[in-house]
Amino acid sequence: MKTAIAKLLLAAGLGMCVAPLFAAEIVVIVNPKNPATRMFSEQAGQFFLGKSSLFTPIEHNDGPLRNEFYKKVLDKDSTQVKAIWSKLVFTGKATAPKEYASSAEVKKAVAADVSAIGYIEKSQVDDSVKVILTVQ
Repeated sequence: MKTAIAKLLLAAGLGMCVAPLFAAEIVVIVNPKNPATRMFSEQAGQFFLGKSSLFTPIEHNDGPLRNEFYKKVLDKDSTQVKAIWSKLVFTGKATAPKEYASSAEVKKAVAADVSAIGYIEKSQVDDSVKVILTVQ
């Protein structure tokens, strides 16, 4: 009985330690030369759903950061977003965003393209990009 309780407490403790890894503060970034200075979540969401071509969205590969961004900014899950992009690509209305494996790669791609928009963990921000939205 004591062993079972100890295992439950250990599992609960480990769960509490893992949870903050997925709760990173997310920011939407653009190239520093981009004239945009601020943006609302709804505006940023338009680019990541293919509703506006003013900015070129740069995506993360599937993962916790991407899922959290979709949930908080787009109010959708990755399956819904994938379906939206599949339809846009199939009908020839848009080209799917380029995907990168890490925030460092997303940041590098955004820094290299004045029209690009992406999202990364706030802790990854440096002078090579400009923050226009902090995701709440």
